[in-house]
Amino acid sequence: MKIVGDIGNSETKICIIKNKKIFKKIILPTKLLTKSYLIKKIKFIKKYKISGSLFCSVVPRKFVILKNVLYKNYFIKTYELKKIDLNDMIKIKVNIKQIGSDRLANSISLSKLNSNYIIIDFGTATTFDVVIKNIYYGGIIAPGINLSIKSLANNASLIPSFSLKKVSKVIGNNTLSALRSGFFWGYTGLINNIIKKIKFETKKNFKVIATGGYSYLFKSSLDYKVSIDRDITIKGLIKIINKKNL
Repeated sequence: MKIVGDIGNSETKICIIKNKKIFKKIILPTKLLTKSYLIKKIKFIKKYKISGSLFCSVVPRKFVILKNVLYKNYFIKTYELKKIDLNDMIKIKVNIKQIGSDRLANSISLSKLNSNYIIIDFGTATTFDVVIKNIYYGGIIAPGINLSIKSLANNASLIPSFSLKKVSKVIGNNTLSALRSGFFWGYTGLINNIIKKIKFETKKNFKVIATGGYSYLFKSSLDYKVSIDRDITIKGLIKIINKKNL
């Protein structure tokens, strides 16, 4: 068995992998990842014989804490994705230091599948990554939906906090419906236009994969066929840890 995980700005996924499949998964708030909290939350690991561990992380200080807990308490050596030589798994046309580890894992999960992909990740930021066959071409980073909602509510005294929902009408008849329309149709337009621009710039067709919290909300409203894969990052990590035999 192995451990793979994704340390994001908002949440951290930790998965036990058995026979290249997710055997057990827990999700923790990243801001709570301290030594004492982790020791309490991942004590179940001692029940399993773990041979290796791989994480992607966009919060380096939290990765260091988790890495130390796994080693000092369970003698499990943990690697961070970008510290591994990945040249045999994907060709990267940009500076690897400028790519988030999670976005790299997403891209590797789809590389060498003889297709072109746009991966949309609805996380703290809304990101788009372009994979053409086994080449990572680069991507786009836009403001995350939840972050934008919180920023607006925190900085405009008459704007309430609200949850985003799919809406059918564009014109709102009160503040809440106007906000939901602006965010839902605004992001729908943003996503459609970025996909259109990517296709125009590359002169290629793409399969579109979406992941993250709001992926289901937008799926049926876009101008393009979209497949949902909530575990795409973990699948990329599984592919890497087995290829590298970590």
